[in-house]
Amino acid sequence: MDYAFCIASVAPIRKEPSHRSEMVTQLLLGETAKVISIENEFVAIECSYDGYIGWIQKKQITIMNHLPKPDGYFTNGIQEVFINHNSCRVSIGTPYYNDKIVLDKYHISYPFLEERSFTPTKENILYLLEEYMHTPYLWGGKSTFGIDCSGLTQQLFKLLGIYLPRDAYQQVEYGIEVPFLSEATCGDIAFFDNEEGRITHVGVLVNNNAIIHASGTVRLDKIDMGGIIHTESGERTHKLRIVKRLIKDN
Repeated sequence: MDYAFCIASVAPIRKEPSHRSEMVTQLLLGETAKVISIENEFVAIECSYDGYIGWIQKKQITIMNHLPKPDGYFTNGIQEVFINHNSCRVSIGTPYYNDKIVLDKYHISYPFLEERSFTPTKENILYLLEEYMHTPYLWGGKSTFGIDCSGLTQQLFKLLGIYLPRDAYQQVEYGIEVPFLSEATCGDIAFFDNEEGRITHVGVLVNNNAIIHASGTVRLDKIDMGGIIHTESGERTHKLRIVKRLIKDN
């Protein structure tokens, strides 16, 4: 079986094999995917982490016949690495490898690597969210160069060692329900729906009256049982549907 190994700092994955097609998610440098098929300059892939399927530009990956396992993920907002001796800036959440075969083959070096892993404590959650603050909103994005609401939650919990799928409507199936917002705590996830009842937005609670979410930018807003209230304008922007808890000790 062939696998794709991303060799760009951030590579778009599109719905169809065209540069004009909608970006549905991204691969970060060193992330991998199973190769499904190749069509001209695009490759159909299934992402190793979450099973997401889409098309990536062939020039932004290299094909390999084994699947390397990351040794960890960068935990600073933006980190400098070197590819073929050229400086490259990568986002928090980018995997790194200690595998000499991988490093030698792709000429990747991490001169400023500080190996850290995070347990899901309040302090760690707030630290990681701070690294994403003010990142511009980008549909399909999952890096500090641009991120969407479910990309933020997925990446945060990945860094905490907890799996979440890619999209908000999938993420709502995980965890246990918190019946009252007054019982919510830091790290709980709030989901929001539209007029048709579809889950369209998600964010991470700081406490039971504040939320960090990607809307325009990654920002801190107020929340009550009705939903999100924009801090500056006072406008109600999202209607609360449900709060879920993934961290068992919360």
